[in-house]
Amino acid sequence: MYHVPLFKFAHMLGDYRFLSMYNSAVRSQWYSYPDLKMDQEAQLRKMISFSYENVPYYHKLFKGLDLRPEDIKTLEDLEKLPVLNKEIIKENWEDLKPAGLDRMNYYSIATGGSTGTPFPFRLLKHDRFMSGVMLYRGWGYGGYELGDKMVFLAGTSLDVGANSRIVNKAHEITRNIRRLSSFDMSDDDMYRYVNTIRSFKPKSIRAYPSSIDTFASFVEENNIDLPEIPVVYTTAEKLFPNMRAHISDVFDCEVYDAYGLNDGGVGAYECSEHNGLHIDTERSIMEVVDDNGSQMSDGTGDILATSLHNYAMPFIRYSTGDMGHIIEDECGCGRGSKLLKEVIGRSVDMFITPEGKQVHGYFLMYIFWEHDAGIKKYQVIQKQIDKILIKLVVDDDFDQNNLSLIRNVIESKSPSWHVEFEFVDSIEVTKAGKYKFVISELR
Repeated sequence: MYHVPLFKFAHMLGDYRFLSMYNSAVRSQWYSYPDLKMDQEAQLRKMISFSYENVPYYHKLFKGLDLRPEDIKTLEDLEKLPVLNKEIIKENWEDLKPAGLDRMNYYSIATGGSTGTPFPFRLLKHDRFMSGVMLYRGWGYGGYELGDKMVFLAGTSLDVGANSRIVNKAHEITRNIRRLSSFDMSDDDMYRYVNTIRSFKPKSIRAYPSSIDTFASFVEENNIDLPEIPVVYTTAEKLFPNMRAHISDVFDCEVYDAYGLNDGGVGAYECSEHNGLHIDTERSIMEVVDDNGSQMSDGTGDILATSLHNYAMPFIRYSTGDMGHIIEDECGCGRGSKLLKEVIGRSVDMFITPEGKQVHGYFLMYIFWEHDAGIKKYQVIQKQIDKILIKLVVDDDFDQNNLSLIRNVIESKSPSWHVEFEFVDSIEVTKAGKYKFVISELR
């Protein structure tokens, strides 16, 4: 049990307010939504006032729209402002630097997103610690307590392989975790992961869905016995129903999904009711909007993020590039926060037919759920407007007749699409260690 005091001490060294923030967040998860919204809007007014007075980009924006800070008082008032995106940020980088930046304690971070192209941004140190608070509370929906043993199976977006060995080891000891890399998933690597889990005996695993699903297949195919793992937390990729069922079955565990971004600060976590993901309110504002930028209370739209504490780089109505399905239902767990039924996926993961029709990339995944016999891994790539390439890793049970079935379903969306298949030994992960099922190479 010495890990718990060490865990808390290490976090309080980084920010002495960590424990008080965490305890406050644990209490606020049970607040009613009107109370959560009232606190959210109080922070929003502070952020809007700061941005108007200290950030040239926002001062010019407000002036151009004939708005004053007092015009943005509520979440609904955000609709008066345009959407911010990565292109606008890049074009206005200098104007997005707040006055007094040199006196702020912040991190310079880059995230690759879906494209792998680095997107730099600044993150206030206090805001980053708030992200940890939200994360630990979110895991708590699945039973996590501070200092519990956890294994990570992921890539750089979860800090696996992102630091030196000495720094990684220090993090592992103080946080009571072990890091396993989704970059390295050969049989020899996974046997090592089995040994790590057996010796460490974690209470949970946090992983990319594709990585833990691959590991589950390895455990299943090799009849490997593992110590009890009550919980698997997934994040950073879409968790599909077949993945959830497979992971739960192999490890005899509960699977809890999550969604979060540091650029913008939005986060949402699944509870034991599994009715959706509870949207955090303390660190940011999440909007789900239609094509006109109007807020939705129920339905599928683009996810926008407004940071409430990142004064080093205020994100206001920032387009995350993700699409989500928000619902009006209240969760039976008693938490008052709004629910994100699911994250649909990156809005850029759209295929375009030669006829000009959009086809969401995830349509193709459902095909492989129906015709997956003998297919260990797959990746669908739109190389050109009329060309679809499908990479397949197959085993001895694969039936070549399935290729015609898959081709026919795809061509039902567009007879002008030419579908090619390529049999490969493995499929590469992204620079962040994630596995992309669907890739559009069209601009």
